[in-house]
Amino acid sequence: MTEKAHTEGWVWVIVCDQGEGGHYLGLYNEDKDVDFIPAFESKEAANECFLTMPREKGKKYEVQAIHIEELKEDAGKSGFDVAIVDAEGAIK
Repeated sequence: MTEKAHTEGWVWVIVCDQGEGGHYLGLYNEDKDVDFIPAFESKEAANECFLTMPREKGKKYEVQAIHIEELKEDAGKSGFDVAIVDAEGAIK
């Protein structure tokens, strides 16, 4: 059974270095020329896709749940969009 986010409106994201300098894992889509934060509907999908995502060596990553509205607000402040992504990395 997949582990869904806590309630409706919650998604799973990948967070890098969770301390004071923590941030969401962001990606760049060359075809659309857009920076985005991948968000997942389940923790299982996030963990599966994470294995194929580009990562910086030596950094710690963790999958965490966040409310979609908070994520959109944080992303917007940094010039990022939010995209719901499946376990294979395809934007839904």
